[in-house]
Amino acid sequence: MPVIWGRTNSINVHKVLWCCEELAVDYDRIDAGGAFGVVNTPDYRKLNPNGLVPTLVDGTFVLWESNAIVRYLAATHGPGGLWPNDPRRRADADRWMDWHITTFGPAFQALFLGLVRTPPEQRNAQTIENSRLKTAEVLQLVDAHLATHPFLAGDTFTMGDIPLGCGVWRWMTLPIERPEYPNLDRWFATLKARPAYQKIVMHPLT
Repeated sequence: MPVIWGRTNSINVHKVLWCCEELAVDYDRIDAGGAFGVVNTPDYRKLNPNGLVPTLVDGTFVLWESNAIVRYLAATHGPGGLWPNDPRRRADADRWMDWHITTFGPAFQALFLGLVRTPPEQRNAQTIENSRLKTAEVLQLVDAHLATHPFLAGDTFTMGDIPLGCGVWRWMTLPIERPEYPNLDRWFATLKARPAYQKIVMHPLT
């Protein structure tokens, strides 16, 4: 049975746990990171020299980097589903997974950290607002894409929806002003109807 190291309020851990739930993969999870520590211990650093979460241990195989773990799980447990058989659809799913890291994540990070993990008296209002505006800007691209695609990589839910699905939950949950993006809202509604998303992702932000 795979073992996943990581705390449940980590967006990167959410990706992996949500993927496991979608695939009905049984797993054990061990708290690590944040308030739980662990990640700087010698034993953990042998598994993941970065000292980050999540880390997957599947028998003798150890893997870190959340998107890589999602791809591994999708390929081994969800071929033809989360892992598209068609190489072009799979590349499309890969693209959106990477886009979450390269574009959405950097835009959104200061907004999330500022409003959720920074005491009010230490917040930089201008940094937070700049992050909100930038995130709204990059999500406009997603809304335009979803105007002609039910899901990010085509007609069905794939691994490509998982990273941004985790990020958009945070965006939609923060007490902020958001532009009206009807296609993004429609896609988000389909995610909220998924039991695995409800179980893993739809929790208060901490």
